[in-house]
Amino acid sequence: MAWCCCYRKCGCCLTENEKMAIAVDREISRMLRDQKKRNRQELKLLLLGTGESGKSTFIKQMKIIHGTGYSEDERRAFARLVYQNIFMSIQAMIRAMETLQVSYTWEENRHHGKFVNKMEVYQVVVLEKQHVEAIQSLWNDSGIRTCYERRREYHLLDSANYYLSNLERIAQDGYLPTDEDILRTRMPTTGINEYCFSVEKMQLRIVDVGGQKSERRKWIHCFENVVSLIYLASLSEYDQCLEENNKENRMKESLALFAKILEFPRFEETPIILFLNKTDLLEEKIMDSDLVSYFPEFGGPKQDTEAAKKFFMEKYREIFLKSEINTSIFSSKRRMFYPHYTCATDTHNIRKVFNNVKESVLIKSLEAFALM
Repeated sequence: MAWCCCYRKCGCCLTENEKMAIAVDREISRMLRDQKKRNRQELKLLLLGTGESGKSTFIKQMKIIHGTGYSEDERRAFARLVYQNIFMSIQAMIRAMETLQVSYTWEENRHHGKFVNKMEVYQVVVLEKQHVEAIQSLWNDSGIRTCYERRREYHLLDSANYYLSNLERIAQDGYLPTDEDILRTRMPTTGINEYCFSVEKMQLRIVDVGGQKSERRKWIHCFENVVSLIYLASLSEYDQCLEENNKENRMKESLALFAKILEFPRFEETPIILFLNKTDLLEEKIMDSDLVSYFPEFGGPKQDTEAAKKFFMEKYREIFLKSEINTSIFSSKRRMFYPHYTCATDTHNIRKVFNNVKESVLIKSLEAFALM
């Protein structure tokens, strides 16, 4: 009777099923090794912040700067969102006319307002001529402009002025959104969105999650294997309230959320990148809205953009330093803090800032993985 004296069968002794099982096992092992290697080579960045802080705009900038940009088909798809944002903006101001008890300069605009307000925003796919004429007339009305100046008293898209000032161009036949048009579109982020791209030798995966309070319970699932956390805060929201709660100051909510995030044990050694965003809107708003009315501790001077920027930078820095005192009890490794001023709609600014982030944080992460 023939038998094999070794414990491992030689190839000639294996059945076809056994050969297949070994081949499958080897293939699975190879795939696991490859996946492990990819995981080491890929750097995961977590993008956090309150609603409308500019996270989605930052992702769009990464696609423009480090990706393939937007194709003609993608731009056509964005045109619909641009149209809807225009209607959202003008309808918000029409409703504010009544709430704030502001009168139209021209009586005909009262009828234009009723006409435009009847439109279901999410059903808008094109800009009809009669709607364009009505919206243009409304935007030229000093009553609507008064409502725009008082926008901190209600919720209005940051892009309202931009889109309405460019309405004639946007309303043209064959309109194709520019990069800036796309960057300024607003659609609330729901769920978890990821964007992967390569920068030199680095494979990056940025994870963006919804910033509204109802979305934050989903964040915990994104905390694994994060090499750096990017937190966005809108500098222009110091005089605004949350969309979900009109009694809660947006900037104070952002400061509180930043403090809460730094308390998570998973982040006690994670580098923190802070983007104090929307510097352009702060510069515009600080001229008319006194910062000291919302933050009495601000020492001035009034209408000074740089002083306001430094004031909020110190607010976030103090929170970070306080968190370091608390985490130092449990961790001997010092957590790094990289703050930047940003304007997420300015491609040149974001390219420059992200290059700094790449050099200061991401390359160090790759060196730690011995991949450089």
